[in-house]
Amino acid sequence: MERLILADATVLDGVNPSAAGRTVVVEGDRITAVTPGTVVPRDGDRVVDLAGRTVMPGMFTCHFHATYHELGSRPNVPYGNEYPPSYQALIAAKNLDTALAHGYTSVIGAGAANEVEGGVKRAIEDGMTPGPRFWPSGRELSTTGHANDGVPWHWGMPAPGAVRLCDGAEGFRYGVREEIKRGAEVIKLFVTGGHGTTAPKDRIEMTRDELAAAIETAHSRGALVRAHLVNKPAIMMALELGIDIVDHCDEMDDEVIAALVDTRAFVVPSLHFPKHFLEVMGAGLGFAADAIRADLESMYAAIPRAQAAGVRFVLGDDYGAVGFAHGLYGREFRLYTEHAGITPAEIVGWATRNGAELVGRAADLGTVETGKLADLLILDTDPTVDLAVLAEGTPRAVLKGGQLVHGQFPG
Repeated sequence: MERLILADATVLDGVNPSAAGRTVVVEGDRITAVTPGTVVPRDGDRVVDLAGRTVMPGMFTCHFHATYHELGSRPNVPYGNEYPPSYQALIAAKNLDTALAHGYTSVIGAGAANEVEGGVKRAIEDGMTPGPRFWPSGRELSTTGHANDGVPWHWGMPAPGAVRLCDGAEGFRYGVREEIKRGAEVIKLFVTGGHGTTAPKDRIEMTRDELAAAIETAHSRGALVRAHLVNKPAIMMALELGIDIVDHCDEMDDEVIAALVDTRAFVVPSLHFPKHFLEVMGAGLGFAADAIRADLESMYAAIPRAQAAGVRFVLGDDYGAVGFAHGLYGREFRLYTEHAGITPAEIVGWATRNGAELVGRAADLGTVETGKLADLLILDTDPTVDLAVLAEGTPRAVLKGGQLVHGQFPG
């Protein structure tokens, strides 16, 4: 089998400090060697001289709304019904390919309209459209009258396109089962208000029995469960019940940090959107600038403590919301390093190793090691030295399973 030999590489493997003068060998879809010095090519091998450029693992973005496009810009249209489902599938395919071009070879859904993500995943896997490895979600689940249940009652609509309304434990059991049947591998719950919704952040919108039923049912069928969680009582309740992913976690204090470490749940702070909203719009659309600023400052202070304690953070945000386009992903790196004191090496770990652990794929994704899938990025510089290569641009080349899927090889 023809091999791809990436010679004279600086390898950032996702665990250890960068190592120069390495050779990475790819055969088929796997890495077959990461070694100092050179490798003698065989007939038919392709040798690419990287001249010191960096090879790092493909990245994960772990809070992704594939069907979002200027969400919130059409306030009189029910949430998730801005476009027909067939058009939303095309939006999803475009946004997923955008993520792939930016080096995110794996994407984890966080809620999407009309259950189109499962079909888009199949199209990617069948080679009909380019895209990353994808863990699709479905409609978000929550109770009647929750933060995103904004359709006037007299319209007679059962639910908007991005929301599934459930009430009572048995209602959530049925809702979770139905979303999984329609292709969801990640169940998204709305447990509180706050953080991007106009509902008060201290509001808890699901009962303990409802939340327990949703988590138990999803886990019984092999799905991950994530939840919009902002206030401390709801966060602690969800952690006690076995939530996999805490979205936002705005009231993360020392007690919450200890519970996160104990349960091994993952956190997506998703601070990029509120920061961007504050800078671009200030107060508006029902949000108070002072409240957004206070939440940001609180999380900037808490994240370094949580990182030091061993909390597992991952990247991702509400891209596709109004004024917050898909493709702005790299700015997250600057936010967490410049405002929350996370080092470039730590943030690379969030984007690679932690993401692989989240989906249970640490055995074959997340690091540059022999035997792992060759999801690799080639960068002009080492991001642990100059973060701009991730924060302000796209990789020179993106490989998924050993195949060049975006960019081009040097030379």
